[in-house]
Amino acid sequence: MNYTSTRSDKKVRETYALLNGLAADGGLYVPASFPRRSITYKDIAGKSYQEIAAIVLSKFFTDFTEAELKDMINAAYNTKNFSTDDIAPLHSLLERISVLELFHGRTQAFKDMALSLFPYLLTAAKEKEGETKEVLILTATSGDTGKAALEGFKDVPGTHIQVFYPTDGVSPMQQEQMQKQTGDNVNVTAIRGNFDDAQQFLKRLFVNEEVNQAVADKGVMFSSANSINIGRLAPQVVYYVAAYEELVGQGAIHEDEAFNIVVPTGNFGNILAAYYAKMMGVPIGHLICASNRNNVLTEFFETGTYNCKRPFFTTLSPSMDIVESSNFERFLYYVCGENPVRIKAEMEGLKKSGKLSVTAEELSRIQREFTGAYVNDEETKAVIEQVYNSYGYVMDPHTAVAMGAYMKLLAKRPELGACHTVIAATAHPFKFPSALCEALDIREGGTPYESLEHISAVTGVAFPKQLAALQATPIRFNRTIDKEEMRKEILAFVDAFTK
Repeated sequence: MNYTSTRSDKKVRETYALLNGLAADGGLYVPASFPRRSITYKDIAGKSYQEIAAIVLSKFFTDFTEAELKDMINAAYNTKNFSTDDIAPLHSLLERISVLELFHGRTQAFKDMALSLFPYLLTAAKEKEGETKEVLILTATSGDTGKAALEGFKDVPGTHIQVFYPTDGVSPMQQEQMQKQTGDNVNVTAIRGNFDDAQQFLKRLFVNEEVNQAVADKGVMFSSANSINIGRLAPQVVYYVAAYEELVGQGAIHEDEAFNIVVPTGNFGNILAAYYAKMMGVPIGHLICASNRNNVLTEFFETGTYNCKRPFFTTLSPSMDIVESSNFERFLYYVCGENPVRIKAEMEGLKKSGKLSVTAEELSRIQREFTGAYVNDEETKAVIEQVYNSYGYVMDPHTAVAMGAYMKLLAKRPELGACHTVIAATAHPFKFPSALCEALDIREGGTPYESLEHISAVTGVAFPKQLAALQATPIRFNRTIDKEEMRKEILAFVDAFTK
């Protein structure tokens, strides 16, 4: 399959798009011909997660043989990497509400769903492209992507990975996971700034010819593990297709019955994957974009104006503390009729003014499929408490934002309750001990681990072995730099592994 940038009509091979991540013009790669209406229930009925993954990914990556895709999928989705055979099980919360648990991977976050597979895709693409350079994965994280990418790429031959995270913008447990990362090809650095600072710097660096040439002279090329890379995005479509199969299999819906999806959203990749699933034929009704106090997306779905020139807030749901959502550009591409000339102009305007707007007609079309809502920290804690007291189910703050947003919308639009609704649960609750202790009135310990022991004792939720093991693991990375020093840090890392 060929891919094209959101900002031009130049086509590239899928393996080139996988390997390079960001287009040279700064745009994001999208399928040159999207596989619309390419999946039916009959295609996936009764099939395993791995079998569904092979069906879905074959629509995006046609340059790989069926055997190659299956080998990569089976290496990624197994009981070595995931704690459940179902990979992404559905938990029934109410008759018409299910929770799609995406946190059973190695780092207890939904990022594992794609980053368990992505290293295989990237290394296979590198081989097919005949690329001999070492690949340096550059990643900005608001909490979960960093650890999942580090875990996925650690000690992968021919690759190295540099992760940047905001020093005050991740939970203590997320920070512990990154600071204690093992592997001989990894580097982790905190920055004084926020996620948007790191993400925008890396996007500029990818198209900086001088820096790219400097590292190329040392036998190195840049790539990305953020969802700007199509190899990160496509595997996320799989779990929405698998959820559809499971809902029908459970008898929760009929095969032609619509269901809603609520996604806690930061960089827009997770909800865009659900939109892709809908375009491919999954009968998704409404896509509900849930935000925290950084509610730029809620405002867009209400007004049609995307305004990222706004205060930035640090919240209890740090992975959503984003006001410049990269994958929004891909969404806008489809909203605007796949018009790269307009997207280039819109993104240049956004860079200059901090704002962009769609037309009234475009907004009307968007609102037939998308709705946005947000909840603040106090509301988030109230949802955690309410869901636990009512159903005995413990949610992390991000999933609670999704549940809270849905409850708010349901009060305004009760017709949404006529459809079965799936809440995307994006992280294991134990990654956020302080928030849980506050919400459930549980005594905090002197360390995150002590707090989690208290939470486990009260709720009966088992302490995940991967998190428990961190307690005895020494810190490897404890370096903090100003955001202006990111380029220097990257080049120093290149020097270190190319000597």
